[in-house]
Amino acid sequence: MIELNNVTKQYPGCTVPALDNVSLGIERGEFVFLVGPSGAGKSTLIKLIFREQLPSGGKMLFDGRNIAALKQNQLLEHRRQIGMVFQDFRLLKQKTVFENVAFALEVLGRSPKEIIEKVPTALDKVGLSGKAQSFPDKLSGGEQQRVGIARAIVKDPLVIMADEPTGNLDRDNSRQLMDLFETINQNGTTVIIATHEWEIVDRMQKRVVALECGRMIRDEQQGGYSHEL
Repeated sequence: MIELNNVTKQYPGCTVPALDNVSLGIERGEFVFLVGPSGAGKSTLIKLIFREQLPSGGKMLFDGRNIAALKQNQLLEHRRQIGMVFQDFRLLKQKTVFENVAFALEVLGRSPKEIIEKVPTALDKVGLSGKAQSFPDKLSGGEQQRVGIARAIVKDPLVIMADEPTGNLDRDNSRQLMDLFETINQNGTTVIIATHEWEIVDRMQKRVVALECGRMIRDEQQGGYSHEL
């Protein structure tokens, strides 16, 4: 479903590319961890797939389409197929949990009827049915991240991508969150997670793509954070 062929990303003013000749294929329904030190290229790769940025070289395909060549209307459709989950949650503080999740559908022009039907279902999937009318500042960090996941899944995306989603959470909340991602994946959604959490990667034994200095140095099915583990 996602294919990168010799993809390079060079930021202006930087002597070392953020991504250097990366080739990678991700099938529909896979669960993939992107691992590596800060500056390895994990976030850049996610931004390129989402088409938040353009590659400097190479070719990227999503469901057979060249991501870099998408026109504006095609770009909007492309992004509708991807649910993004962020480390800093990015919730609207003045809106309730229900309204935060509903906003993801409102920007897509979905009807009030569909919103009323789909938001409670999404909240139920992440275990927040009883928090619909709460505001973000009344929630724990783990609950706020669950709202972020509900907002990502409510539009029924093909892919969920998360950039360090457990970075602001304690160990228990991190484990619960990853179990939730696994459940979402088991229901058919492709999941791609960039993380430093070696304990979670080692425990879950999913596909691991390791980056270092912009290069892909390892692609291992059922791998750990480090090759030696």
